[in-house]
Amino acid sequence: MVGSGGAGKSTFARALGERTGLPVVHLDAHFWRPGWAEPPRDEWRAQQAELVAADEWIMDGNYGGTFDLRFAAADTIVVMALSRWRCVAAVVRRVVRDHGRETQAPGCPERFDLAFLRWVWRYPIDARRRLDAALERVDGAEVVELTTRGAVRRFLAGVSGD
Repeated sequence: MVGSGGAGKSTFARALGERTGLPVVHLDAHFWRPGWAEPPRDEWRAQQAELVAADEWIMDGNYGGTFDLRFAAADTIVVMALSRWRCVAAVVRRVVRDHGRETQAPGCPERFDLAFLRWVWRYPIDARRRLDAALERVDGAEVVELTTRGAVRRFLAGVSGD
């Protein structure tokens, strides 16, 4: 799953994992170091190369610098493309609900981050271009774009564990 922060990638990944029995990998939990520190780029690429080498997985997260690794290994790419208003509202709700709790990664308590909110708001303008460019290079994977919560529910309803 890729898409804006607040689009519901992690929730969708968990639900999909429950329906299919496939292991779910939340990239934020692997990326962030205590204190919201980022790993060195080469270390992060190597770690993702290991993660996608598994036989089966459901993976959620953006990290545009490693789209190439994940997209080449994926059979399906789900783009969560909900409205920016919905995404910003979801981020604000998450911050209020989970403030101070380590929900993304160990040592990374949920907090209000204006730069992140700005990124979510500008996602359709800035980050989506990078995603679309990466998707144009996808060969062999199905790309599914979900633009509403209803589309997400319908997609999940059509998935079985078989």
